[in-house]
Amino acid sequence: MRSRQAAALLTVAALALSGSACGVKSSKKDEPAATGAAAEAAKPLDPNTKVTISVGCQPPKTAKEFRADWDADVLAFQAKYPNITIDSKDAFPCIVPETFQAKLAGGQMEDVYYVYYTDAQSIIKNKQAADITDYVAGVQNVKDVNPLFLQTLQDEGGRLYGLPRKAYTMGLVYNRKLFSQAGLNPDTPPTTWAEVREAAKKIAALGDGVVGYGEYSAANTGGWHFTSLLYGQGGSVVSEDGKTAAFNTPEARNVLQLLKDMRWTDNSMGTKQGHRWEDLMRLLGSGKLGMMVGAPDVVTEAFNNFGAKSDELGTTSLPEAKSSLLGGDGYMINPKATPDQIKAAVLWLSFHELTVGEGQFNHARNKASNRPVGIPENILWGDNESGKKEKELRQQYSTVPPGNFAAYETGSAVIPPKTEPPNAQAVYAILDSVMSAVLTRKDANIDELLTEAEKKVNALLARTK
Repeated sequence: MRSRQAAALLTVAALALSGSACGVKSSKKDEPAATGAAAEAAKPLDPNTKVTISVGCQPPKTAKEFRADWDADVLAFQAKYPNITIDSKDAFPCIVPETFQAKLAGGQMEDVYYVYYTDAQSIIKNKQAADITDYVAGVQNVKDVNPLFLQTLQDEGGRLYGLPRKAYTMGLVYNRKLFSQAGLNPDTPPTTWAEVREAAKKIAALGDGVVGYGEYSAANTGGWHFTSLLYGQGGSVVSEDGKTAAFNTPEARNVLQLLKDMRWTDNSMGTKQGHRWEDLMRLLGSGKLGMMVGAPDVVTEAFNNFGAKSDELGTTSLPEAKSSLLGGDGYMINPKATPDQIKAAVLWLSFHELTVGEGQFNHARNKASNRPVGIPENILWGDNESGKKEKELRQQYSTVPPGNFAAYETGSAVIPPKTEPPNAQAVYAILDSVMSAVLTRKDANIDELLTEAEKKVNALLARTK
């Protein structure tokens, strides 16, 4: 994708990686010992070698169309590589934070398993993923990926342990229909948090179970959104060296006070709290949610799985943001996988996740299936052939009004992206309690909540150095 936002990200990536052109680099101290293995890994998979790999995150049976697409892609891939068998494993959601680590530690993961960027570094440190650096050395699709997203799946020496599937920065998702019903102009979404607050009050005043602004506070999603809002204020969750908490600050107090005021003074956030990821998706899908923090892929998700009408939704950049949380997901490969299984996995991921016009980027099929096409939901590519081609196809098969997302592309282009903190999921779990307290207790003491969370995060970071 070649949007101004992607260009800004690529610039940041180039600075962050100090000139690493393709983003996949070899650790010099490992090169002599790895020469033989690297040469073997670079060899193509022998077409006479039969290989089976289990792959996670197949759409569930309840998502009939998407499961059918997945199965069709598997058949197309296996027609191209008849010696490879894909053993698909379905689950929804693809990750349950409460059980993910236990499943990983117990060796129960698929050969090719789905991950959030936030888990990647701990997985690498715990040696729970295969080093695939030498296996992708000649894969052009991988070289075209924005280096910043490859970096999230690399160790400190630049060795690569996974391939990205999605990449995003946060913005504000809003219901254009509810804006109009509340007397607001959907073509001029809020640009300040004061405007968000006022809009939320007007939308909530519509009644009939409508929530003006929704927020998370459970299953690690509360900490994730707290981080997003804090980044927007210019704050940080941890210190630059990653050793101590850095969120007990005026910026964090501003975030929490705003939410507390919207919840208890304005009554614009609804009485039901403790929301986890799918809860706000359901509200959005039912047309009962006015606004939420999220990336543009929220619109696609709400349409695909929760009944939303994509032409009624829009996105804009995060209000008053000094930076925006950069996130996404991808796949890693089980360290128990054989070299042939790793080669087969790289072929599958290159085909299904990183080939423009195929798999997740099959925009023609999505349009034919009456799905939203044209939403700038995946900023995976750099300024290269893949990025240009993806944008061309997205525009060619567009099914949504481009103006609904113009404010996001324009505004986000000038907001610096900021990566998630180390040990993110564990940190988010601690910060969930802060968000939950503010949204469920009218007398919640923000200073006390931040101080207590700070102690817990410092202890966590000390244990995981």
